[in-house]
Amino acid sequence: MYVQFWWIVQALIVKPLPQICYPIRRFLLRAFGAKIGQGVLIRPGVEITFPWKVSIGDNTWIGDDVTLYSLGPITIGANTVISQKSYICAADHDYTHTSFPIRERAVQIGAQVWIGADVWVGPGVTVADGAVVGARSSVINDLPEAMVCVGTPCKPLKPRVMRPAG
Repeated sequence: MYVQFWWIVQALIVKPLPQICYPIRRFLLRAFGAKIGQGVLIRPGVEITFPWKVSIGDNTWIGDDVTLYSLGPITIGANTVISQKSYICAADHDYTHTSFPIRERAVQIGAQVWIGADVWVGPGVTVADGAVVGARSSVINDLPEAMVCVGTPCKPLKPRVMRPAG
């Protein structure tokens, strides 16, 4: 019953709210058990399967129409951007069994990460701190710290050069 109640709240309130309603989205997600840091911006159209399995660090931005398929835990670090239409998938099916049971497989996205537009991040993956993932990439393996990564499958391309803000 609780899951269905969340899905109704999400469909009727959370997803369609205009962009300026960030505090309301944060409030509702926290009310359903999500751990949401300070200054988090969750854009319109974001879909979260089970908010009680999601943790988002301070000053992180979740873009329009992002899906957090949180059958398993999803942790997103501080000062991270998940760009529009990306899909973070924390579960799969065990293909070694004839019944294909669902397996929860935690996804961890570090701090100061940028996930480009329309990226798919697969179950069990860790994207280390400071990584940048190019648009439309498919992340099926862990990605190293402070690297620009692109492709399908996504692979490190070059080091990320970070400059101080300001």
